[in-house]
This record gives sequence, structure tokens and C-alpha cells, in this order.
Amino acid sequence: MNIHKIIAIDQSTSATKAMLFSEDCSLLHRINIDHKQYYPQTGWVEHDAEEIYQNTITAIQSLLEKENKHGNYSLAITNQRETVVVWNKHTGKPVYNAIVWQCQRGVVICNKLKADGYNEIVKKKSGLLIDPYFSASGVKWILDNVDGARQMAEQGDLLLGTIDSWLIWKLTDGKVHATDYTNASRTLLFNIHTLNWDTDLLNLFTVPASMLPKALPCDAVYGETTIEGILPAPIMIAGVLGDSHGALTGQMCFAAGMGKTTYGTGSSVMVNIGEEAVTPPEGLVTSVGFAALGKVFYAFEGNIHCTGATIKWLAENLKLIDSPKDIEAIATSVDNNGGVYFIPAFAGLGAPYWNPDVKAAIFGMTLGTVKAHILRAALESIAFQVKDLADLMTQSAGIRLKELRVDGGPTKNQFLMQFQADMLQTIINRSEVEEASALGAVIMNGFALKRWSTFEEVSALRKNDYLISPEMNNEDVGKLAQGWNNAIKQLIK
Repeated sequence: MNIHKIIAIDQSTSATKAMLFSEDCSLLHRINIDHKQYYPQTGWVEHDAEEIYQNTITAIQSLLEKENKHGNYSLAITNQRETVVVWNKHTGKPVYNAIVWQCQRGVVICNKLKADGYNEIVKKKSGLLIDPYFSASGVKWILDNVDGARQMAEQGDLLLGTIDSWLIWKLTDGKVHATDYTNASRTLLFNIHTLNWDTDLLNLFTVPASMLPKALPCDAVYGETTIEGILPAPIMIAGVLGDSHGALTGQMCFAAGMGKTTYGTGSSVMVNIGEEAVTPPEGLVTSVGFAALGKVFYAFEGNIHCTGATIKWLAENLKLIDSPKDIEAIATSVDNNGGVYFIPAFAGLGAPYWNPDVKAAIFGMTLGTVKAHILRAALESIAFQVKDLADLMTQSAGIRLKELRVDGGPTKNQFLMQFQADMLQTIINRSEVEEASALGAVIMNGFALKRWSTFEEVSALRKNDYLISPEMNNEDVGKLAQGWNNAIKQLIK
């Protein structure tokens, strides 16, 4: 029996990962290859798109070294979302390095558009904020600053795309120029309501429509490839989506009101808000969460600057603990926070406050405050920040948070996860999901190739759920949340 296996490419900001999955979504093997980061000026970040493509080929070749090349394979892709490439469709060569999502060269372009009053129309159509984080200003910069680029673009000689589009075009020998709705929804050029490239947005950023890839659902078949002859016969490229959307799908947040939080240095919170693209509240964005089985689900997204970084600071700077793993035992040696609230605004406050100027602070200390109170307050601050975002998201979308699925190192902290469940008054679902973004692409691959026909079939494959239910009563939750809010107000008044 020729068992089908899925090659999943996770092309991230720092590396290209090639993974091999079985049909039941088990990870079999993984290869990582880093790529170089270019910083031509302060605040500018670039990647060599050709290096990324070559690394992709090399990673797949290494992945399949011990595999039967005549086996039954398909290919799925997930990628760093807003990084953009502009290339010549005749030569296949980029006209400039890829401009990375971290790059700030588009600030002047974005500031002028905001000053000219285009904020609301852009937000209404794209769901996004005018910001160099998204792709459009990078494309405009290339067209305006690379010799001959604007003329070539107007003549129809240039193409643009996020990294998924670039890889698809190269893998199909230039036969397919396509992207998926999630990546398209992060460019500032895509209307998330009509699911089409928007003429008004293209005109704002002076981008010719002829450059754009075809936008397709995540579970589409995108083309065929032999991966530069590595395989003796073509295989299908099926299942494409941006990495955060891949994690939402990999965590199987298929219903409105289900969300995922990745706890890391900072934390990314994304909540499925259903099949209506609700205008986001201030400080959040709306994107296509994923599109599969004939449906399109939207998501609110927000990012918190300091979560795991706070614990690292306590260990490395203040030396209050020997290592982050020691914090739980000390923090739980007291029954409560003793009235202490820790606001970890080390890089300002992110969503939903978006105040870059405030500094970190600790409130409520008395002569009775001990180290354990401060450490407990630091852990609680992580849960409070996630609560702030989740509450804003669900209230704005008019939905209830059914379940928060979590991943990342801090999820091993039992106290933090229980406190998170209490603050949200909802179930926390912790799963040892390996490579959630790539798993999301594999799921979309399965939908595309008809291995599954319902979200329920896929959800049944989820392994190792660990459910944490809220235990604290509403009155105590309210008092703690009010203390946090009062502390925040003292910083941003």
C-alpha cells in the first residue's frame, strides 16, 4: 500500500523548515535551514528571496533522503506573512531583496497616508492599520526607488507576492502566480469583505493590478511540482496559509469563539470571530482567519509585548529567581498577590492600549510585601494582559469565548494556566501541539485533497488535550481584574 505523506514547508522569518507528516497529522521528520538577515540601514530588514528558495529545495531534499522518491506525496506551505518580494516574470529574478515585515522603511509612506486621512477607509476595506508592518508600503518603496522598477511594473513585467507566492511561482516553473486569502489579507491591498484585490487600495499605494497573484482559499490546489526534479513525477501543491493562521488552524479553532494564544517572549492572541468580517476595535486588526470547505472565517488578532520576557527579566536582571522554571514554586508559597500588581510595560504597552511611552511599574507594595508577592504578580500580569485582549475581541465581535487553546513554554506553569482560566472564566485547552503552523497547512492540504470533508473529522485527530476549568468565583475575578485596571489607569492617565 502506497501511504500518502505530506511535505510541509514552514518558511519563517529566521529559517526554512521542511517537515514530513503522516496522513493522521503525526510529525515524522524535520529539517531546519537558517537564512541570512540583512540590515542595510537602521530599522531596515531584508531577506534574499533566492536564498530562501534554494534553502527550501535543499531542506526538502534532505527531508526525503531516506524516503522512497516514488512514494505518494503532496506539498503544503505556511509562511512568514507580510514579507514581500517583487520579481521579473521573464527572468524569474527579484528586482530587490524581499522586504521583511519587521522593516520600517515604509514609515514615511504610511505616515503621509495617515496624515491625508486614509485611516478609516483602509481599515474598513482591509481590516488593518496603515503601518509598514504590512506589505504594501514595501512594494511601493521598491517601485519608487529601484531603477526602472516602476516602468517595468507599468509595462506588466513585474510580479509581487508574499513568500508563499514566490515559492509557488518558483516551484511551478512560473506557471502559477497565486496566494491564499490569509496572506492576501495581510498586504493592505486586499478587501477582506469581497475577497478581491481592491482598486482603491492599489491606487493609494500606486501598485499596478497586473503584479498581483490570484487569491484562493487555503484549501485550494495551487499547482504541481517535481521540486526541481527531486521527485520523478509531479506532486500537488495543496494547502497554503500564513503562519499565525496556520497555528489557529493547527490548534483546530474551527468555530467562532475559539481562540489561541501562543505564549513566548511576548504573546500572540487570535480569536475566530465567525463568518462576518467585523471592523476591529482600536488597537486590533481583522484578517481572514482561514478559508476552507467553502467557508471563510475571520479573526481578530492582537499582540502583547512582554509575557515570557517578564519572567526572564526577573531571573536575569533582578536575580529574584535562579531560572524561569523556579517562579511557580515561590509564587504559590503565598495565597494571593498581597495587593501587588506588576505592569510589564518594558517596551510600552501593546494591544489593546498601544501606548509606547509608558514604563514598567509595580503597584500596591507595602512593608508586608515579600518576593513571592512580586513573582506572583508578574505571573498574574501575563493572564491579565491576555484577558484584556480576549475580552475586547469577544465583546466587539458579540461572541463568547468558548475555549482558549494555548501553546508555548509558559503553558507548563500550572499556576499561570489555572489563573488564566479563572480570569477568562473559560476552559484553557493545553495540547502538546508540535509545529502548530505547519500542522495547519497539513490540515488544509487534507481538505484540498478530500481526505477529510468536515471540521469534525479533523478535530477528532487532536491529541493530548489537557483541559483546565475555571475555579475562582466571579466576585473574586472581578476584584482582581479591577485592581489590574486601576494599576493600568495610573500609568496611562
